[in-house]
Amino acid sequence: MSRSVTQLLQQFIRGLHNLRPEHYGNVVTIGSFDGVHLGHQTILRQLADKAREFQVPATVVIFEPQPHEFFSAEQAPARLMRLREKVLALLQGGADRVCCLHFNQRMRSLSAAEFVEQVLVAKLGVKHLIIGDDFRFGSGRSGDYEFLMEAGRQYDFGVSDTETFEIGDERVSSTRIRQELEQSHFATAAQLLGKPYTVAGHVGYGQQLARQWQVPTANVQLRRYRSPLNGVFAVSVTLPDGRVQQGVANVGVRPTIGDQIRPILEVHLLEFSGNLYGQMITVEFLHKLREEQKFESLEMLRQQILRDVEAARHYFAGQAQAH
Repeated sequence: MSRSVTQLLQQFIRGLHNLRPEHYGNVVTIGSFDGVHLGHQTILRQLADKAREFQVPATVVIFEPQPHEFFSAEQAPARLMRLREKVLALLQGGADRVCCLHFNQRMRSLSAAEFVEQVLVAKLGVKHLIIGDDFRFGSGRSGDYEFLMEAGRQYDFGVSDTETFEIGDERVSSTRIRQELEQSHFATAAQLLGKPYTVAGHVGYGQQLARQWQVPTANVQLRRYRSPLNGVFAVSVTLPDGRVQQGVANVGVRPTIGDQIRPILEVHLLEFSGNLYGQMITVEFLHKLREEQKFESLEMLRQQILRDVEAARHYFAGQAQAH
């Protein structure tokens, strides 16, 4: 029987200070794991196998913010998923625990040797460490596979790396998936992820403008500087009760209204009436209708939204006929 979301999230440990003595003794992997794509899933299976061998928990160590976000802030690559989505995907993919460390000035200043001693050995009691083929860590990115092999001999833990996972003679990576999404190649992105690309989040309150225009939207704050997708899309939306609805979605900063700095996801469900405020929805992107654009007036925006709704209906009608 599968574990509930609540049960899964009980295995999420946030911060080095929350690692207790009972958390000591783990098989560990470390990384960003953005997207939890097929390459990541291979590492998770290897992690779970090794954890069974040692009869200890399989633990994934991630960082928040992601290191490249700490260094580059708004210029960092767009996240494929929010932290909550990532943690759930890791736990559903074979990890027993996810330990999220705060990446701050203190963390970035740790040398590779200090990170091994203070985090992996003293706090996690690492029995075996599995790393990706391009893993680097520690101040100045001085820690690599050779360094870890030597550290393993010193502190008595094993180290293994994972081979590059390829599809179509190309490495599967978060960067490659972002590129596919930017070009609206949703089928290719799904192939690399091992599942369709989705965005999940709680519905919040907006300005209610679209509701006044008879096209009410469910608004989801993406909580990131940038989105891998921007524009207007035909989407499939899974509601909390499991029902799937067709919809049209805008991802962007709403330039006509000018009230957003960070991107927001707005979804209009084509055949739905009800209140979704505060509820979790999952949005799958199927087809790009147009780019986001700035209109000279709210009336011009209203007219375009109505055309977008018709374009989405036309797309879904075509898909129904094709099947």
